[in-house]
Amino acid sequence: MDKKFQKIRDDFPILKQRINDEPLVYLDSAATSQKPQAVIDAVADYYQTINANTHRSVYTLGQQATDQYELARKKIQNFINAQFSKEVIFTKGTTDSLNLVASSYGEDNIQAGDEIVITYMEHHSNLIPWQQLAIKKHVVLKYIELTSDGQLDMTDAVNKITDKTKIVAVAHASNVLGVTNDIKKLAQIAHSHNAVIVVDGAQAVPHQPVDVQELNADFYAFSGHKMLSPMGIGVLYGKKELLEQMSPYQFGGEMINSVEKFNSTWSELPWKFEAGTQNVSGAIGLGKAIDYLNNVGMEEIAEYEQELVDYALPRLLNIKGLTIYGPHDSHNHNAVISFNFNNLHPHDVATAFDMDGVAVRAGHHCAQPLMKYLGVVATVRASFYFYNTKADVDKLLQAIADTKEFFRV
Repeated sequence: MDKKFQKIRDDFPILKQRINDEPLVYLDSAATSQKPQAVIDAVADYYQTINANTHRSVYTLGQQATDQYELARKKIQNFINAQFSKEVIFTKGTTDSLNLVASSYGEDNIQAGDEIVITYMEHHSNLIPWQQLAIKKHVVLKYIELTSDGQLDMTDAVNKITDKTKIVAVAHASNVLGVTNDIKKLAQIAHSHNAVIVVDGAQAVPHQPVDVQELNADFYAFSGHKMLSPMGIGVLYGKKELLEQMSPYQFGGEMINSVEKFNSTWSELPWKFEAGTQNVSGAIGLGKAIDYLNNVGMEEIAEYEQELVDYALPRLLNIKGLTIYGPHDSHNHNAVISFNFNNLHPHDVATAFDMDGVAVRAGHHCAQPLMKYLGVVATVRASFYFYNTKADVDKLLQAIADTKEFFRV
């Protein structure tokens, strides 16, 4: 399997460059993934050959653009196994998708005295919309606790989710702790109390097969740029019966059925949630990214990334002075590994790594409540994708050793 994935690196032009006269080792895919040449070419081809607005023209270019845009929607439907293509809404990204749910479903269905349940591991995108909705609607916001090794405490989940709960919002995979949550079980708990479950899938969809029907998620959000496509394109999946009842999130062109002087009616799904000119090139790029991922195989990607974690995590745990957050058992840890190194500030560590050509993230990772929960200000985060190799892990380990020497730790 190593040889297959080593060859895949050739498809990513950016990985061929050098940083500070060192070969680039890109370990920040949790923030954004790199793009294969096939995706770059697909976006360029759109602008070079069929650039036109969608759903507005009967001329050839307009029809071609519309066909490609809607084909991308169909690819996404199949990729996540949605029942209907109209359950796939194009957005700007995960953040936009989650705000759509909070601003539409939340506004329409949450009343004073209700409860919203989230977790301590949420990215701000799946925390602040619910926090602000709770403030506005005078409802209780509850947090599910974590276990000592950073996993979701399912016993506490059972206790926190009650008949007063109307929304459970949870990350499928943490962008800090390297854990993957049991969404199917959480959905069962939520539905037993007639609550809906909203899933932030940004860190899951790029790395493992996702079947929204099997998970029984009511809403599922993810971003294209974390799964090889351009920035500025994302997806909200929602069950048809819920989306049909929801009010539009934004108003303007393309989302209407008819407009009168003092009243308007809305288009059918999915277009009532896609106001204005859409990111057509982004959607086409996302469709091509899905083609690429399907060609590699999501099961194979998940297995290969697990090999990388099995290789990296024990070696990192053996480094004196390194604190790893999240499970220390590699079988319970995905391809996001966050750590701190003695008393060095994470920004200093990341800067030192960059001198070796190793790109990692440093900061609070848009998860400040989690940082406080862990008792830290920030962490260093190395996140792997299927274009990384064990040689990249070795370079990370060398960067740690070089940093230790530089700071004389």
